Amino acid sequence: MAAVLTSMRALFHATPAFVIDHETPADVVSREALLDRAMGADRRKKSSEKIRRNRIPAEGLALVARDRDGHVIGTVRLWNVEAGVSREGQGIDALLLGPLAVDAAHAGKGIGGALMRAALLEAKTRGHGAVVLVGDAPYYERFGFFAEKTQHLVMPGPFARERFLALELVPGWLEGAAGMVVATGRRLSQPTDRRRAA
Repeated sequence: MAAVLTSMRALFHATPAFVIDHETPADVVSREALLDRAMGADRRKKSSEKIRRNRIPAEGLALVARDRDGHVIGTVRLWNVEAGVSREGQGIDALLLGPLAVDAAHAGKGIGGALMRAALLEAKTRGHGAVVLVGDAPYYERFGFFAEKTQHLVMPGPFARERFLALELVPGWLEGAAGMVVATGRRLSQPTDRRRAA
């Protein structure tokens, strides 16, 4: 009887609609296509992209959502940055989150929220102190991101002040932080935007 019940439970147990997984090199083409569809061709002109260009995401902090067939239907990455300097003049290590995107065909399934929660938990587990991003405040406030902690920080290039948000994973991490957010992560071995010498 127990074996029959176990078989019946397995038969009716719903397979998850998606799973969160670490990004692999095989995901690159799918991820880039998803980002192009979700954010448009101008996505590479954003201030956040200037920080990410020719850099490698922070260790263990490039995540994807996969559907039941293993296809990439969501993505989020975090990047090592210095979020200005402290009052003592020391650079403040932090992470830059983005881009976060979900395939439009899978919108409304909680994929973006699941990616955010997984990324923030992993960042905290790895000992990071704070995360900054440029994004829609009403969406990101549910995860604890607010503009208050970035009021004395600036992004390279144009950005909307009200969309520049931060979350402290360690209380007080961004206390007194001021200045420019700059990339500190590892560089790609072969930059994608090489320019010819003049």
